Amino acid sequence: MADAETIWTALEEAGRAAEGRSIAGLFDDPGRLERLTLEAAGLYLDLSKQPWSLADFDLALCLAEASGVADARTRVLAGELFNQTEGRAVLHAALRAPAGADFSAAGVPVSADVEATRTRIKSFADGVRAGTIGGAGGRSFRAIVHIGIGGSDLGPRVIWEALKPLDPQIDLRFAANVDPAELAQALTGLDPAETLVVVVSKTFTTQETLANAETARAWLRGGLGEEAANLHLAAVSAAPARAEAFGVPADRVFAFWDWVGGRYSIWSAVGLSCAAALGFEAFEGMLAGAAEMDAHFNSAPMHRNAPVLLALAHIFNRNAMGRPIRAVVPYAQRLRLFPAFLQQLEMESNGKRVDVEGRPVRRATAASVFGDAGTNGQHAFFQLLHQGTDVVPVDFVAVRQASEGDPAAQRKLLANVIAQAEALMIGRPTADEPHRVFPGGRPSSFILMDRLTPQTLGALVALYEHKTFVEGVLWRINSFDQWGVELGKALAGEVLKDLEGGEGAHDASTANLIQRLR
Repeated sequence: MADAETIWTALEEAGRAAEGRSIAGLFDDPGRLERLTLEAAGLYLDLSKQPWSLADFDLALCLAEASGVADARTRVLAGELFNQTEGRAVLHAALRAPAGADFSAAGVPVSADVEATRTRIKSFADGVRAGTIGGAGGRSFRAIVHIGIGGSDLGPRVIWEALKPLDPQIDLRFAANVDPAELAQALTGLDPAETLVVVVSKTFTTQETLANAETARAWLRGGLGEEAANLHLAAVSAAPARAEAFGVPADRVFAFWDWVGGRYSIWSAVGLSCAAALGFEAFEGMLAGAAEMDAHFNSAPMHRNAPVLLALAHIFNRNAMGRPIRAVVPYAQRLRLFPAFLQQLEMESNGKRVDVEGRPVRRATAASVFGDAGTNGQHAFFQLLHQGTDVVPVDFVAVRQASEGDPAAQRKLLANVIAQAEALMIGRPTADEPHRVFPGGRPSSFILMDRLTPQTLGALVALYEHKTFVEGVLWRINSFDQWGVELGKALAGEVLKDLEGGEGAHDASTANLIQRLR
């Protein structure tokens, strides 16, 4: 087989040849639908409306083989120090593995600790829901305020939005932004005596999270007194001593480990708030769905491997056809936050400009991701998707059967998502006037689940996690560090000092803004 760079060149040539190609015309190949659709872990994936021919598809599979995707998959699941720049293993798959698994991080067994922590999460969640774990006055918790940021916030928000009951037993609210409005809105109307505050920070030094946590603790103390307030705190951290020093009782501090990246942490105790508000069985169902996708990713051959194929479709658009933007449109209101979740997952993971050796990358990496729930997006950005000057590939996500509401409305929703995918592909090449012409030839992927359940949600998230990993392997970058988050945060500390009266050195524009705000 040719080396990876030779195949990259051939794939880029194939992309140039595909420019302006009729995707609909590719269906003249009778084997297209069979080869470009598959089922895995309760999800149906259709990549047949992508712009590649079956020959292009085979070339992309050769790229995956030549780039060592299978070997990289083995090494990451074996717990090697795959995150080279931070010297860490990458083992979020261990968090959702069934009981009795045998994962190790850099040779150190971790599965027993994972199972012990999972048992503690279940005990705490069950106790909160039953009222046997409550606040200082013996009253049950009726609300949980989850404080985190980034992966410590967005993942749990997605879970809650997707799975929350119409009339929940426990009201789960979130605060991430250091903008005081968000925490004020989260606390408004709550009774401190019936509120649990869960603080999630890997290091327990994150500025935004600690600022919000201190404000929430002051709110608890104002309503309950200092000693009682601590009984309304819980924490999730890889630095438990810092959490306890903050005032969280030791038996309400839940650990996670340095081999768990923030944007991959929802499977850990970071999901504690959701486990308590939804019930542990929902959290367990998510773990099971993700584990099923892990098993598929680990064992399915490349040409029938859902994360691999989804990654290759995105690579073909991003690199072979030079398309830097992708839309994600879930036709399920409960999944409206999923595009934002993928923004973090993909753009923080693969928004890199140097390869694993620290050299400039040879080709473009992560696409920019945006989106919203359908059908709302049809009345916003779909005009650009259909008739804009840029071709923007789309990932559609749909649910066959709604969990609530009018079945007739669900059929209308499904009719819209199927029609949009078809319209983007076939267009309307001729019309009475130019304004009514739709060029067509606009690609999409389609992911369908029977129902939105904890299991299918877990599988969906894991699908995109593994897809993101495969892309990183193909680009030869480290998908698991995020040094780009650090510089602005460090400078913010210096700017804050100057806003409070300091005289630091800044460029003229920055100094002017500081002076105006002072």
